[in-house]
Amino acid sequence: MSLATPSNEASSIGRLARSPAAQDGTVAAVAFALTLVMLAGAHSSTRALDPLAGLLAALACGPLVARRRAPLGVFALCTAASATLDGLGYGLGPPFGPTIALFYLAADQRTRDRLRQTGSVVVGMGAIHVGAAAAAEYPSFPTIPILGAVIVWGGAWIIGDQLRQRRQRLSDLQERARQTEREMARERQLAVAQERNRIARDLHDSAAHAINVILVQAAGARLLQDRNPAAVRAALSTIEDVARETIAEIDRLIGGLRDGAGACANGASAGPIDPPAGLSSAATLAERHRAAGLDVELQLQGAPRPLPAGVDQAAYRILQESLTNAARHGTGQAEVRITYRPQELELTISNPTALTGQDESTDRGYGILGMRERAQLLGGSLHAGRHGARFHVHARLPAAAGEPARR
Repeated sequence: MSLATPSNEASSIGRLARSPAAQDGTVAAVAFALTLVMLAGAHSSTRALDPLAGLLAALACGPLVARRRAPLGVFALCTAASATLDGLGYGLGPPFGPTIALFYLAADQRTRDRLRQTGSVVVGMGAIHVGAAAAAEYPSFPTIPILGAVIVWGGAWIIGDQLRQRRQRLSDLQERARQTEREMARERQLAVAQERNRIARDLHDSAAHAINVILVQAAGARLLQDRNPAAVRAALSTIEDVARETIAEIDRLIGGLRDGAGACANGASAGPIDPPAGLSSAATLAERHRAAGLDVELQLQGAPRPLPAGVDQAAYRILQESLTNAARHGTGQAEVRITYRPQELELTISNPTALTGQDESTDRGYGILGMRERAQLLGGSLHAGRHGARFHVHARLPAAAGEPARR
């Protein structure tokens, strides 16, 4: 059998005191007590305090315990009982119950949605209360009851309405804060999705390029292993270099997904991450494809200049994917033209292809789709497809001459 400790009892009493029902009961009890005091000390009353007055006082204050469920009904009932007290000559004075009920009614958020109905009830019950008091105590025009009702009930309504508006403003601020947080969460999710798409494109481009070079070099080494050992060693060296560069590229891309990228397991810094390759590596890329057996003709037009990081990286990836496709699907030759214009960078990659058929500008794989997305994300365009016996890739990327490079 467990015994309740004093601390547990105090905690239970504290929770009970903080409950809405207990608070409303306390307010109703205080209003009832004040009403009895006013009835007992009223000098202008024609009747003394009796059980009927106590019952009417209870009806004028007791319904306050239900003010959260039906504030308009509580106000009407309290006002009707208070008006009856005045009409019977008990000389009530300030009507505590109806005044508190009116305050709660004005502070209730539902009142705004039924303001016309509420206003009609308040005005009607106010007129009944003033009329009952005037009939019992004032043979002439009831100036004092009217002024008293306007001051007391008007003040209660204004204070309650201000409280309601303050709560509404706080609620609106909280909702805007939640909406802002939801929008920020959506932006973060969108940024993550875009970053994943970018990494997927980079992985595709790097892996496809590396696998194609390795495949060509391995096939050549297999064919020349008995006749030309030097060529085999060169092919194996190229395979090793491409594999090492691709592993480093994949590590860089995956490292960007981890929190705290650049930190080692023991907490030491891993050093700065090398920036992705740009068009400055175009000659190296072309030379690598030449070593793999693709005859690449590289032409530069216009004055080369530093490019924004996004444009530089996208141009390199487009060139890399186009040469990979030329090596896989072409006949061993590709022409590359890089043109620096005042407001844009233009890339044209063309290669003969053994495939024939209708001209196309779309591709069912992810290579051309990724190139097109890169160009469109920068505000540029890319067209790719067969034209006769050749396959063309033509990209335009915005790159104003005065725009600084981001390195």
